[in-house]
Amino acid sequence: MDHSYHMAATTTTTITELDLSACHPSSIVDKINAVPGLKTSAAFFTFLRANLVLPHSAMSSNVSTPYLEPQHSSSAAPLPASLSASKSTSSSSPPASQKPASPPLLDDDIPPLSLEVLTTQPEKVDALRLIADSIAQQRQLASFSLVFHPLLLSLLIASLACVYQYAWAARQDLGITLTLGSGTIMTYLLAIRYVVSPYISHAESLKYDFLTNPDTNEDDVVIATRWNRELIGATVLRLEPSSSSGSHPSSPSSKRRSKAQNNLKGGKGVIRAWTTKLRYRGRGVGGDMLAEAVRITKEKCGRDAQVGFAKEHANARMVLPEFFNGVFRKGERRAALALEKVLSEVCSSGRGKR
Repeated sequence: MDHSYHMAATTTTTITELDLSACHPSSIVDKINAVPGLKTSAAFFTFLRANLVLPHSAMSSNVSTPYLEPQHSSSAAPLPASLSASKSTSSSSPPASQKPASPPLLDDDIPPLSLEVLTTQPEKVDALRLIADSIAQQRQLASFSLVFHPLLLSLLIASLACVYQYAWAARQDLGITLTLGSGTIMTYLLAIRYVVSPYISHAESLKYDFLTNPDTNEDDVVIATRWNRELIGATVLRLEPSSSSGSHPSSPSSKRRSKAQNNLKGGKGVIRAWTTKLRYRGRGVGGDMLAEAVRITKEKCGRDAQVGFAKEHANARMVLPEFFNGVFRKGERRAALALEKVLSEVCSSGRGKR
């Protein structure tokens, strides 16, 4: 009993209660200043209150989320001169959706496709080179037709069967079989290459005298097509007088007189060469040259003048037997149909004008 009373007396004498209810502080600063050891300048807390005020969206967003709302600051640092100029230019320009469309290409920007009659000798030599290239390309066409011709393919298969029977079926020797088979195929291709080689010599033999008419010693009409100054097509047209005017013996004076009078009325136009570059074929370039050849013939020889391909044109020479020339005859038929189409169009347009 005495021991418990002594402990209570000790508690009341050592612990002192601090009653702050009577102080009635008016602000948080006064409450803090009322506690000894935590007195802080009121100006410091006022500074913290002024600088720790955050917008609601920033306080409610996550810490890792960037603040994307626009910020307005009146005391922004000045930009450099180059950046400020570019910024003012971009701000004054309209939005991308409202920018005017780029101007269309002018006619001067498109490479022109021109059709002309060549007059100088260097230009005619370039046209002859193009015709010679078309003759040399016949070698590739002939080689392709021979390689896949049914008759020659059957001979090749029979030869390979003999090689198989001799080297593999009888001896079971893989090395000899492969060697003989490869040699047979190589011989087949080399033989075809040799057979079509005269096309190259024929192309090299094409000279400038091909354009000269032996009766009048005048050059034929050379029609050319250019694409951005590049010669892509050539047609050689020979204007021949009528048989009645050409039946009389010719003398130098009569030749000069006929040349002066341009006695081609009642004559005809003969196309002796007609070609375009390989990558421009099938695009209407050849048809335009045929139409120009028909126009020139009608203008020089009369409205009823005939136009056709020469029997001995530049690509008429065949180095293979007629049995293997089917691909070339097919090309000649296509050319004749193209000329007939042009003639029908010219006739129909002439009737419409009447």
